[in-house]
Amino acid sequence: MSKRVSYFFNPDVGNFHYGQNHPMKPHRLSVINSLVLNYGLYKKMQIYRPYKASSHDMLRFHSDDYIEFLQKVTPQNLQTFTKFLSHFNVGDDCPVFEGLFDFCSMYTGASLEGATKLNNNCCDIAINWSGGLHHAKKSEASGFCYVNDIVIAILELLKYHPRVLYIDIDVHHGDGVQEAFYLTDRVMTVSFHKFGNYFFPGTGDMYEIGAESGRYYSVNVPLKEGIDDASYFQVFKPVILYVMQFFQPTAIVLQCGADSLDNDRLGCFSLSTKGHGECVKFVRDLNVPLLAVGGGGYTLRNVARCWTYETSLLVDEEIDNQLPQNDYYAYFAPDYKLHPEIVTRQENANSKQYLELIVKHTFDNLKMVQNSPSVQMHDIPGDLIPSSDGAMIDDLDPDVRVSQLEEDKKIDPPNEFYSDEQDQDKNSTAEEIT
Repeated sequence: MSKRVSYFFNPDVGNFHYGQNHPMKPHRLSVINSLVLNYGLYKKMQIYRPYKASSHDMLRFHSDDYIEFLQKVTPQNLQTFTKFLSHFNVGDDCPVFEGLFDFCSMYTGASLEGATKLNNNCCDIAINWSGGLHHAKKSEASGFCYVNDIVIAILELLKYHPRVLYIDIDVHHGDGVQEAFYLTDRVMTVSFHKFGNYFFPGTGDMYEIGAESGRYYSVNVPLKEGIDDASYFQVFKPVILYVMQFFQPTAIVLQCGADSLDNDRLGCFSLSTKGHGECVKFVRDLNVPLLAVGGGGYTLRNVARCWTYETSLLVDEEIDNQLPQNDYYAYFAPDYKLHPEIVTRQENANSKQYLELIVKHTFDNLKMVQNSPSVQMHDIPGDLIPSSDGAMIDDLDPDVRVSQLEEDKKIDPPNEFYSDEQDQDKNSTAEEIT
């Protein structure tokens, strides 16, 4: 039975520019969309111009002062915010560019709406290639990421789903998402990434397994440079099968970072588009409601090929290796193919024994997950964005003062967010994931 797929794309999201020599190119999103249209894949999906997230939506995870800063700072007034730049880790990697907050609103809103469509059973798979910015922290930007759309989407999914699984196949560790849910058993984070030799962000050792209620609910698969399709799948398939067996998620968020492809400008893996896609196909076939998001990817033409191919896999439609004519056809010279040849730059440093060790370590830890987490019955908060009939079903009006009586009824579990400021700065999202 074919799956119902929703695809979220704002035509303006590809028009933002991080800066002349910056490796992150939002323009890649326009190229992907052009390929998706010219392959005719749009006929197999519901296409949506997505909701734009408000600051209120972002505050479900991020701190007030950080979001206020993102709203106000511009390239023109940068000088007046000098003292805040280092505080919020904004600078070279995460520059202030024209329309920064608008960009964050677009990619975050698309992930949030995808989660809402899944919650309301409007689709089986939701796709947002503009999302997947997994490094952003509660109060700081990191690794080209400003607002963590993944965390915000997962919080939305947790309104309806007792257990959400997060899978990350970006070459970089999904540290921002892991940190957000490090202390809870409601979300399991699984990241496959390059680790060692001071590779960014420097986290993601296999011994980072979660803490308190979240102990054993963080799974890390640290890989070495040069990993190829066969080796990657040798570890990906058994780890995900063990996770499904022990955690039994009711929804999945898959971050499809394409910087794990061969010949990426910032990556060091040797995956082909087919090998990368094999992971997406494997997750698709688990038949669990799925939100697929983008992430890293810094060789633009390869990112576009990869996510176009993965769109075809998610709608279960075979497409030709010969690229169709499109607005950016010249980008794909000289071969104009969907699947470029792999030109391996380095040897695979991942021995069979090393990968078997990781799989065994993961299995031993997952055995410690005692049953599925218990979730008490509670009223489900309304969706934060418009329903399909256009009516707003927001349960909280940010402009209305909360009475002391209502404030006293809130229950803030102490273990949902991993943050140094936890005791001083309780986040309003805590009640949603009790």
